[in-house]
Amino acid sequence: MLFPRRGLVLSVWGWAFLTAVIAHPGEPIRIDGRRELFVDDYLIDTQSGTTLKLQQPREREIVFVHDAPWEGCTSTYHTVIKDGDLYRMYYRGGGWDEVNKKSNHPETSCYAESNDGIHWTRPNLGIFEFDGSKSNNIIMNSSTATHNLAPYIDKNPNCKPDEKYKAVGGTKGGLVTYKSADGIHWDHLSSGPVITNGFFDSLNTAMWDPTRQQYLEFHRQYRDKVRDIMTCTSTDFTRWTEPEWLEYTGAPHQHLYTNAIVAYDRAPQILIGLPMRYVPGRNPENHSQDGVSDVGFMTSRDAKLFHRWNQAFVRPGQQSDRWVNRNNLPAHGIVETKPDEPDAPNELSFYATEGYYRGPATRLRRYTLRLDGFVSVSAPPDGGEMRTKPLLFAKTESPSQIRINFATSAVGSIKCELQGADDKPLEGFTLDDCDEIYGDSVDRPITWKDNSDVSKFADQPVRLRFVMHDADLFALQVAPAASDTAK
Repeated sequence: MLFPRRGLVLSVWGWAFLTAVIAHPGEPIRIDGRRELFVDDYLIDTQSGTTLKLQQPREREIVFVHDAPWEGCTSTYHTVIKDGDLYRMYYRGGGWDEVNKKSNHPETSCYAESNDGIHWTRPNLGIFEFDGSKSNNIIMNSSTATHNLAPYIDKNPNCKPDEKYKAVGGTKGGLVTYKSADGIHWDHLSSGPVITNGFFDSLNTAMWDPTRQQYLEFHRQYRDKVRDIMTCTSTDFTRWTEPEWLEYTGAPHQHLYTNAIVAYDRAPQILIGLPMRYVPGRNPENHSQDGVSDVGFMTSRDAKLFHRWNQAFVRPGQQSDRWVNRNNLPAHGIVETKPDEPDAPNELSFYATEGYYRGPATRLRRYTLRLDGFVSVSAPPDGGEMRTKPLLFAKTESPSQIRINFATSAVGSIKCELQGADDKPLEGFTLDDCDEIYGDSVDRPITWKDNSDVSKFADQPVRLRFVMHDADLFALQVAPAASDTAK
């Protein structure tokens, strides 16, 4: 069990959560048929020789350069959404005069789109005028929300058609809500700020949470003179609860400039955040604005208590301009994209800015991970074991399998044993019965002497014991039997 940092005062909710976990350590966890990621120790009972390992994203290409006249080197605060087959991107258009230390034109909210999440275009929308012309991709101007408009698709089944797309934005006075039927033409949803307790000149975010059946909002505020994150909830996107501080395990109190929290599409019960971790005072490039930053990683299962890794998810690297204030700022959004190779599975893409304050234009770079590939249970070549807490599978009318997302070396391997409520191996599903697993797949069934059907154990507490060598285990799911077509 991961506990909050020393000296942290938990909310009433936090103590209730910890009390529930401590009071019932042996209670089975009902996972039914949902996908579960090993981003934390939620499913893990014991480990011997294995560790939870934060993965390192692959740095990819520059996908967008903010070099239009209404953009520039302070263009940032991106939101990326996959909307069916279309990728939508929202961002602030901003420019900066480095000599005179001032903005060189008003900020605007802009829109771009893509068919693959890599190649982006600016549609000529003709809505707002800039420098005497409406030939641009501007979707909002003359509003404090142009500083940080953060849209999302409202997947609430009761959402009104003209409010399919919602957004929060604003700085002075608080956050204002917006609505749109098409994601391009926006109107006020609230007549004024709906959340006022905060410090809002950041990328503040909101979403419909399908697991908790409510709206979530996350924004910045100062806590003991350090930038931190608060959250509010709502059932109607109009009336919001009073803000509460997020609580953390795993990392010390540090400046969190943004939050970039999303419900992970493939396992929406898990919230994933990519905060920009800000370190004031450091200035290796002798810029007029001090401070350096990197990309963090944190997860939550209840939207209030987050496990935050102290290790960077993305480091600034060797580019000098990424060691300048307000660079490495993650976009809000993690989307699924096609792979480079035709026989490979899809991958995850997210984005971060670079070149802020430097040169004529900021750049947006893409990063990729394997599906579910944020954190793994990792074993060295000498081997290790991990055993889960008791799990409950859902009953199915057809055979069901335990399917895993994993990777091994050429000499590595994974085996799995099922254990009953008495912690003894289940007949026919022992470690000796398990067929050795090796390779690299995002979705492969575990078999025991060629048998993969575990449906007879539905609604019975079952532990999974994994014995691994030079291997990484990212996720598992109990799902209806299917052919092993995924790589």
